[in-house]
Parts: sequence; structure tokens; C-alpha cells
Amino acid sequence: MAKPIAFKPVTVDFKADFQRKLERAPEEHAEALLLLYDVLEAAHEKGLLDILHGAIGAKDTIFNTLSKYAATPEGIAGIRNLLTAAKILTELDPEVLDQLSKVMSGATKEHQQEKKAPSLWQLAKRATSEDSRRGLSFMTLVLSGLGRSLKE
Repeated sequence: MAKPIAFKPVTVDFKADFQRKLERAPEEHAEALLLLYDVLEAAHEKGLLDILHGAIGAKDTIFNTLSKYAATPEGIAGIRNLLTAAKILTELDPEVLDQLSKVMSGATKEHQQEKKAPSLWQLAKRATSEDSRRGLSFMTLVLSGLGRSLKE
């Protein structure tokens, strides 16, 4: 007849293991701990820790108020609009947005340098350039799509 194998599981002292890790932490993570202290100090100086402490203390009031407003028709519409806006932002090419911001900055500077409003002739010349026609084409496509969606 077979003899059973004696098995005795090794007991692990989790508390002692955590204590050893904690004792080694200042040496192993000294740079990270110093940076954490700097971040905590800056948050304290700017009052962010006070805000966080207050928000934690008032969490029930905050969530009750948010849920009350989210249940209204305006809140539901706002959440839906926010989600739709996020969807639109994810579909935009970041490089196009970067170019648009640069163009807007340049156009703002040019507009501020204009002493008086341009004449209709100057506007017509500006509108008939190849770049302006390309931009107008894009905008008319967007407007056509918007009009189509309003009709349905």
C-alpha cells in the first residue's frame, strides 16, 4: 500500500514581508519620494489639498446635486451633447487642428493690423484665391450636411 506524502505548506508572514519592503523603500525609491514630497508641498501651498479635503467631506452633497441635475431634461441633453462633442473631437485629425490654430493665430494678427475694414473688392479678391476656395468648399460641405440633418 502507498504511503501518503507529507505536505506541510510554508507559512508566509505577510506583515514581516511588508515591514521589510517598507524599510527598503526610502533607499530604493528616494528620488520618487522626494518628488512626491515636492508635489504635496506645492499642492498644499496652492490650496489644492484643502479643496480635495473639502470635496471628500462633501462627497454625498456633491453626488446628490449632480444626480439631481443629471435627471432633468436639460441635464440629459447636456450629457448627450457632451458625449457627441467628445465623439466629434475624436474624429478630428490633430494635425488639422494644429494647422487651424496656427492659421487662426495668423489671421488674428493680420486682422488686428488692419487699420480699417477691407473694401468689398479686397474681400472678393481674398475670397477668389485658391486657398480661400478650398476653405469655402469645406465649409459649404459642412453646411450642406448640417442642412440635410436639419431637414430629416
